Amino acid sequence: MKQSLQLRLGQQLTMTPQLQQAIRLLQLSTLELQAEVQQALESNPLLEMAEEGESHAGDADFEAGAPAYELLNGQDTAGAMGLNEEARAGGTGDEPPSGEMATDIPQDLPVDTSWDDVYDSGSSGAAAGPDNDMRGQELQGTSSESLNAHLVWQMGLTPFSETDRAIATAIVDAIDEDGYLTSPLEEIHQGLGEDFEVEFDEVEAVLHRIQRFDPPGVGARDLRECLLLQLQQLPEDVPWLAQAKQLVNDYLAALGGRDYAHLVRRLKLNETDLQCVIELIQSLNPRPGGTVASSQAEYVIPDVIVRKHQGAWRVELNDEAMPRLRINKHYAGLIRRADNSNDNTYLKGQLQEARWFMKSLQSRHETLLKVASCIVERQRGFLEHGEEAMKALVLHDVAETVGMHESTISRVTTKKYMWTPRGIFELKYFFSSHVSTAAGGVCSATAIRALIKKLIAAENHRKPLSDSKLASILCDQGINVARRTVAKYREAMAIPPSNERKQLV
Repeated sequence: MKQSLQLRLGQQLTMTPQLQQAIRLLQLSTLELQAEVQQALESNPLLEMAEEGESHAGDADFEAGAPAYELLNGQDTAGAMGLNEEARAGGTGDEPPSGEMATDIPQDLPVDTSWDDVYDSGSSGAAAGPDNDMRGQELQGTSSESLNAHLVWQMGLTPFSETDRAIATAIVDAIDEDGYLTSPLEEIHQGLGEDFEVEFDEVEAVLHRIQRFDPPGVGARDLRECLLLQLQQLPEDVPWLAQAKQLVNDYLAALGGRDYAHLVRRLKLNETDLQCVIELIQSLNPRPGGTVASSQAEYVIPDVIVRKHQGAWRVELNDEAMPRLRINKHYAGLIRRADNSNDNTYLKGQLQEARWFMKSLQSRHETLLKVASCIVERQRGFLEHGEEAMKALVLHDVAETVGMHESTISRVTTKKYMWTPRGIFELKYFFSSHVSTAAGGVCSATAIRALIKKLIAAENHRKPLSDSKLASILCDQGINVARRTVAKYREAMAIPPSNERKQLV
């Protein structure tokens, strides 16, 4: 084979480190972004946090304020996806900076006092406002106790012999988070037989003592026993208590199957009295352990804030969630152009990395704001009227509007949240598939779920609507949806089927 030289022209997309960094920052959530910024501050001496209320100027500083869009009557008043000029300029300048101290710090403190005795300790990243005190109280009260620790604490207050305490410890260890005894008493008795000579009656007696612990119903072996334990701890003068105990003890399966006719015959009650008995049973807790072993509350920090101002929907970034960075002027002033020493080369590299990082942050914020504004413009009906007015929207629609790739829209809408007057929603919530209508249009799946929920809420509880009937009603309204689709949407909303929604009155 004869060797030859050939020249070819072609285009190739190269993922530069700057592009990789921008893509990685784009898909981070608020908490992950804060951790990334903190790591960058620790590793790069030329990066530092900007003071709150400080004005930024120059190429070296990065503004992470809250640029905003205003949407009025379907028009973008800041231009075609352009930033609002007032927000771009950083506000009107009439408001005082929120970072100013309202009180003066004394020159010295008494020698017998500490800082916490004079000043209230607060979080360094909290913004000033009337909600800060309440927010601090919520954070202080988030510590939760496990059910096992709660029962062990009550064991310490109960007079037990050494043998009974060992039995009680084995029983408490076998209680799950819902408050039910997961191991049969026979297994617990056999496990104790290796170290203690105890009778089965002793194990059962200790179980009865634990079943009187808080919360009521703990230590039950099944649902029937759990409900009976709670009924036994109620005062004797509670109306319909005896009938409720009889129903739970003998006819709980019929109650679960909603066989009200059978219950009326067996209990010899009319429907009104039977409903009172059922309401008493429904007031009990089938999972008593959940009242103690509650999971710690997780707080969501919205990235975007949407509010209506003078008839226009205003979209802006959350200042508290957006980091404000700047270049350290002292270290930047030490850099000399003609100097090739190791120290000067290191500072130059760190300065370039700092600028890349801040540019990536700025690109992330602008992309997030642009995508959020497009979503708000498309879903204006949801903001005005609720879920029933939600329009069908897919990633391709937003990508085509803002001039980006669908993968970029997917990254920017993942784990990002928007605060609206109707609540906090993930940006992914506003995207949904569509179903064709009789008029040739499309209807959002979210709107269909809202309609199904509304129909079920208004149904006759004695004769609930079946999935087929719901599909027929939707078809009469012009929405072509199959019965299995209605069942899928109903199950996604955790709504039971019609036979389980049947009520007595």
